[in-house]
Amino acid sequence: MAFWAPFMLLHLGGPDTITAYALADNELWLRHLLGLLVQTAAAIYITLLAWEDTLISFLTIPMLLCGIIKYGERTWVLMSANRDQFRDSVLADRDPGPSYAKFMEEFSLKEAEGYYVSAAQVEEGQSPGEDPENATETVPSNPNPDARILHIANYFFETLKFKRLFVDLILGFHPRDESQFFFERQEYDTAFEVIEVELGFAYDVFYTKAPIIYTPFGLFFRLMTSIITLFVLLTFVASIGIRSHKHSFIDVVITCILLIGAILLEVYAAISLLFSDWANLWFSQHSSKIPLFFHLDFSLQSAQKRKRWSNSMYQYSLIDFCLNQKSSVFQKISKFIPLNKRLKNLSEKWVSFRELKHLNITPELKSFIFDHFKEKSTDTELDPKILFTCRGAVSLRAHKSYGTFKWTVDVEFDHSILIWHIATDLCHNLDKSKRRDNTDGSEMKREWDDYMIYSKQLADYMLYVLVMCPFMLPIGIGMIRFRDTCAEALVFFEERSSSSKLEAYEMLGQVSTEVFPATVKGDRSKSVLFEACKLAASLKEMGDPRKMWKMVADVWVEMLGYAASQCRGFDHAQQLEKGGELITHVWLLMAHLGITEHFKIKDGHGRVKLAVT
Repeated sequence: MAFWAPFMLLHLGGPDTITAYALADNELWLRHLLGLLVQTAAAIYITLLAWEDTLISFLTIPMLLCGIIKYGERTWVLMSANRDQFRDSVLADRDPGPSYAKFMEEFSLKEAEGYYVSAAQVEEGQSPGEDPENATETVPSNPNPDARILHIANYFFETLKFKRLFVDLILGFHPRDESQFFFERQEYDTAFEVIEVELGFAYDVFYTKAPIIYTPFGLFFRLMTSIITLFVLLTFVASIGIRSHKHSFIDVVITCILLIGAILLEVYAAISLLFSDWANLWFSQHSSKIPLFFHLDFSLQSAQKRKRWSNSMYQYSLIDFCLNQKSSVFQKISKFIPLNKRLKNLSEKWVSFRELKHLNITPELKSFIFDHFKEKSTDTELDPKILFTCRGAVSLRAHKSYGTFKWTVDVEFDHSILIWHIATDLCHNLDKSKRRDNTDGSEMKREWDDYMIYSKQLADYMLYVLVMCPFMLPIGIGMIRFRDTCAEALVFFEERSSSSKLEAYEMLGQVSTEVFPATVKGDRSKSVLFEACKLAASLKEMGDPRKMWKMVADVWVEMLGYAASQCRGFDHAQQLEKGGELITHVWLLMAHLGITEHFKIKDGHGRVKLAVT
């Protein structure tokens, strides 16, 4: 039994593919360090206490070494991925800049000699920076088409230090120029693939042992622990088969299970290491030097074509939620028996989770989002600061509708999300029959359909972010507005019976909104239900459905970009462990296109010389 003590350390070290289940685990690395010290001391104490001059006692020492290595690796990685430690590791060296004091000494000296002295600015032509495509030209030709994407993503993440964004650090003008130069010349699929790989690297850094495994020391320790564990297993089995022993059969079986389990963990770690993006990147870099890696990289090509993230987004509809809650069992019971507030909240959460739907993100939607931000980043008439602070106004101005809809984007952001979500949902459902009966031609009909689908998908996704991930949005009273709006919708639907969901939408769309709702309701209730109905009515008055849906889709992409840019990098990293979010991909895409406040170094050092006359 004393031989089992090292296995406690071995399994506390965990698998290589995961060290933290949430970013909060990285912040608690001191607790894990204390656990490492205490558990190691306990294992050593047990080993010394039960020491006998037998083979199994000597086999405890190498297993104890493996356990300390595994647990120590996990603790080191948790410390490295800690927010403060990670920020310190990616910070550039201190830069005092040109010596002002020395310059002024020379300036004063020349002035004292009677010369007229001035500081003349030296004009310098700024280099546009290195194209990431050119940065990978030195990579030998490779049959794996994914290799170039890996090299470009690694160039941005590691070389240009885009990983700084995850701890809210700024970047210089050279990374900005190189990134814009590359992404503005790509198609949407290449851009999103690069971002996907970058976020995969970020996930490995924050949640796995990648920072230490893919180093010479890490590979050495991995090889050493594998050889030691296999040696101990074979030695133990041989000793059991050859010599008589005093151990019970069940103890022998448990020991064999522990050893085999440790071997399986090592095999799993080796396979995970072999099929990772980091390994594929290394193989492609060295395939020409060592022919074995060329063939191995080729054989791993199909394995690399795995999903790096969920490629999906949640959909959440407020009106559908209210209609489902109206017909729920808890709602019917509450009419006769007053329920505890906690039970009511649990019933609402249950209905909310049932209402969530997964939707695969289509290439068409990615293309629409990419084209929107690409067009904005290349528009020289727009102030760069406006690009990541606007939330619908720029699109409304582009469609010459800002005066009509100004009131919908000048309110708090959560307020804006709710009214545009409900209005989009209403227009989408009420336009179904018109969409089927449209006779404007197949091309126009398809374009109308596309914009309407994009609007509906983004509207439902943004409500999901508001309700389920409120920490990713600017501080506001979004949940209060959401709950009050749901309460008013429930009252409205309970007062008017409807035989179908479409009929419920039609009843809501028929409400007159000539008088602004806030004038009648006051400010006590934060419901925005009928403000949304007023917005829907104004949208329908535009007449041209294609123009209307194009404007709505542009507004939603702009709001998505605003939400992405306002969310801190640490919160984006926090969502990686759940499979990734579209808003995080959009955030990194905007950063690569220069639409971010993290580029605050506009120029290099000032270059001046003394002009003496």
